Amino acid sequence: MNGGRRLRRRDTLGLLVGASLAGADESPKPAWSADRLKEAADYSERSGGLALLVREHGRTRLESGNSCREPRRIYSGTKAFWGLAALAAIEDGLFSPEEPVAAVLPEWRDRPAACITHLLDFSCGLAACPVLHEDGLDDRNRLALQQRQLAKPGQAFIYGPSALQVFHEVLKRRLAGRWRRESPVRYLERRVLRPLDLGPQRYLPDASGNPLLAAGFLLSAHQWAAVGELILADGRPVLREPATWPSVSLGSAAGAPYRCGFWNNHRATREGARETDIETMLNRPWQSQSWTRACLSKKAPPDLVACVGSGGQRLYAVPSQGLVVVRQGRGDDFRDPEFLSRLFG
Repeated sequence: MNGGRRLRRRDTLGLLVGASLAGADESPKPAWSADRLKEAADYSERSGGLALLVREHGRTRLESGNSCREPRRIYSGTKAFWGLAALAAIEDGLFSPEEPVAAVLPEWRDRPAACITHLLDFSCGLAACPVLHEDGLDDRNRLALQQRQLAKPGQAFIYGPSALQVFHEVLKRRLAGRWRRESPVRYLERRVLRPLDLGPQRYLPDASGNPLLAAGFLLSAHQWAAVGELILADGRPVLREPATWPSVSLGSAAGAPYRCGFWNNHRATREGARETDIETMLNRPWQSQSWTRACLSKKAPPDLVACVGSGGQRLYAVPSQGLVVVRQGRGDDFRDPEFLSRLFG
């Protein structure tokens, strides 16, 4: 499919029946008691929490910890910003979700047919290649393009930096054909960061100038909350056309809870749903991970969307309740089901 062709937003993302804040009461009643918020805050602190911010319908309900205005590493929470850049690029007609990767990268023509979506939901079958996280590399993109094919596209969920670096190369070449002076980083800043009132970030470039897409950003809880407010506002102010979450975050059959840097809870109310701590599951080899019935919490609403970073860095947004929660911490004791069960009771 022609990368320059402009596709309708509804066709490219597929909208589900979702909730937005349009028409919400100007003075909505709080959904949580002070005791429930305190229980969630206590658990966060016991598990290494440094900051916890809870906003409901634009109002701050809780702000606890050392400082919610101190920038901290969000690790893989960085992925969602590049996911938003991908959605913006689709909106700008740079490529379509189902466009073959080989249409942009001729060196992939002898690989099993993968589309752009396979890169964004980690179902392209490419080896994860965690070495891409390291400093001092000559060319991350080239190393990612050379990774082994471990599964056919769409048949396995392999979480790691390689697919994102391949996507960076796709975006880089398409931007060169459209706007020669605009790099992916400049595109990210223009289309995503500035509309969210965020400045340039820590990109961890290699010797060739390629940023690390999988991690690197430093944000305070208040700054990160801007992504949660974007989810509540159906993608605005970054996206021109409304995009309903969690439909945007629906992944492949192999990894249904993830897409474009966002995790979803849409299986929470289904029969056989299994609460899954994301970090714990991702620490297993990809062959032994199971995402078929996975949800973050059966007590949380099914429209909950999350961004997840190592060491318990979390952003949660629930459009149906006008809720944004940012949790930042350190250590490996934080668990999604435990925290969410306290927050939602």
